[in-house]
Amino acid sequence: MRAVVMGSGSWGTAVAKILVDAGNEVTMWARRPELAEQINTLHENQDYLPGITLPAGLTAVSSVAEALDGKELVVCAVPSQSLRANLDGWRDHLPADAVLLSLAKGVEISSGERMSQVIKEVTGFGDSQVAVLSGPNLAREIAMEQPAATVIACTDEAVAQRVQEAFAAPYFRPYTNTDVVGTEIGGAAKNVIALACGMASGMGFGENTLATLITRGLAETIRLGVALGADITTLAGLAGVGDLVATCSSPLSRNRTFGARMGEGASLEEAQAATNGQVAEGVKSCRSVRALAQQHEVEMPLTEAVYQVCHEGLPVQDMVGMLLGRTTKPEVYGAAR
Repeated sequence: MRAVVMGSGSWGTAVAKILVDAGNEVTMWARRPELAEQINTLHENQDYLPGITLPAGLTAVSSVAEALDGKELVVCAVPSQSLRANLDGWRDHLPADAVLLSLAKGVEISSGERMSQVIKEVTGFGDSQVAVLSGPNLAREIAMEQPAATVIACTDEAVAQRVQEAFAAPYFRPYTNTDVVGTEIGGAAKNVIALACGMASGMGFGENTLATLITRGLAETIRLGVALGADITTLAGLAGVGDLVATCSSPLSRNRTFGARMGEGASLEEAQAATNGQVAEGVKSCRSVRALAQQHEVEMPLTEAVYQVCHEGLPVQDMVGMLLGRTTKPEVYGAAR
């Protein structure tokens, strides 16, 4: 398959490597010409995946028109909150019969839309041309060819299977799903829960606390997903539990690391400075996920707590009391609790 990865961050670069290793003809678009040149000459993305040798067959370009020309699969590998603006710039160059695959995990702040909805709205493409990829996929581990799996979701099963075949590399196993909503909600919510887990770790709490946050985070993710029409089994799989566990547990997760710095006493600005000026996706997503939950009258206490810490000045230490002081309830999944 002729594929292009639009974006040259760590995950976009790892995905480009997967696609080459799976036997595809792959181009990667980098906004900065100097980064494209670095990838072509050194076969390494020193800015985002230093130390990882990229396949010689991977070609990088900085021209949008050149990148998109004649491509069958267009992988959207830019952050969720900048996807719309990027699509506006790409739209006139998109092949009419291409499949667009989103890697972004989030809910757009301005509209409350999931990434597949943004793609369809901006491009005019139908459901059968838009797919999403999500799972326990930490970029560096996959770039090192450590075994991992993911979910390719599209409402059209045949299209999902075509994309699945393109991603089937020796170390990367893709599964298909037609539940786009559940796949996207799992990916968006897990970044918020990972921030909470990082904050707890930074405060010195151990595995019981981490397990509690992951499990209760899953409960509120399920509530939101069900309210939006997701299949609960999707959130019990790779795009739900799998992604949640990986992101909440690994020091390679930017969200968990960012939260840990805040748990250690850093302000939002200090945590951002410590991550080379990059804001963890969950800091933005907690705002939009919270708004989506309020719109559908879904209770998401962990998300609410993270939002208050990140955007309303709630001290991290007070977050624990806020959560533990809630009224005791039965553990019921899929209900508004």
